[in-house]
Amino acid sequence: MSSLQSIHILLVDDNQHMRAITSAILQSAGIRKIREMPDGSAALEALRNDVFDLAIVDFNMFPLDGVEFTRLVRNSPDSTNPYLPIIMMTGHSEKSRVVEARDAGVTEFVVKPITAKAILERMNAVIYKPRPFVKTDGYFGPDRRRSAAKGFKGPYRRSTDVPPESSEA
Repeated sequence: MSSLQSIHILLVDDNQHMRAITSAILQSAGIRKIREMPDGSAALEALRNDVFDLAIVDFNMFPLDGVEFTRLVRNSPDSTNPYLPIIMMTGHSEKSRVVEARDAGVTEFVVKPITAKAILERMNAVIYKPRPFVKTDGYFGPDRRRSAAKGFKGPYRRSTDVPPESSEA
């Protein structure tokens, strides 16, 4: 019996064949609760009406793509789950796309053609090793850093960060 059988996944891709392939991979891992949607706007509606543990979304969809879907899940005042783990799938692995998805608040990223190994590794990462969420003036989502700096002792991570003057003299 799979430990993933109780997980409820929202699968969002405008390509029905890609949804079928991804759904088959998920089912082979023992996942039984999969809801498929053809685009980001339909997925947002599904989120309003049901509870999901994880979303797997395509990057490029119309009328609402995966990046904008992620931004709305993370930042919209009426979002039902801004902490929803989101795995982005795309056939385009250019650094600019990865950065755009990351900066929208995507939790993990997988490049098409997907493999069962890649999808399941990303799922394991978001389920068993979740990154803490960060809120700044311009970003809300999983911490974009993959590892903490050695010796980190506070919010000042960059050489240009200047701590406030100490009141102890």
